[in-house]
Amino acid sequence: MPISDAVYTLDFPVCDTDIDIQGRVSNVRYVAWMQDVAIAHSTACGWSMERYAALGQSWVVRQHVITYRRPAIIGDVVTAATWIVGHAPRRCLRRYAFWLRTDPALLADAETQWVYINVTNGRPLTVPPELLDAFAVEDADAHAVFHALTS
Repeated sequence: MPISDAVYTLDFPVCDTDIDIQGRVSNVRYVAWMQDVAIAHSTACGWSMERYAALGQSWVVRQHVITYRRPAIIGDVVTAATWIVGHAPRRCLRRYAFWLRTDPALLADAETQWVYINVTNGRPLTVPPELLDAFAVEDADAHAVFHALTS
């Protein structure tokens, strides 16, 4: 499967509320973008937040790992890409890449380990097969995805 079939992208214009005291996009904003693009990807695959809520199930973060490579500043448009790398019975690993739309250079790359839970008691659940089937899996790193989508 080509990388582009498994990867979801979303653009984020950088505004003044995204900027930290050093004049660049805050590290906290990147984490928020990770969540936003993951939710948008899930919704595009037929799994909206409302669908999860109706089941009484959801994803929660177990771990974020992010590497910042270059800064983005106000006025930039950052493209965020996300894809599912793989899954276990109760969790999945999702990767991310961020770059400037107008000057493709990798700004940051990240991954999140998500755990599927029952929202009532917070305990992990086995991910339903229909949920797993909704997402293509791509075992690529951020550099491979970045180059495939910007070349």
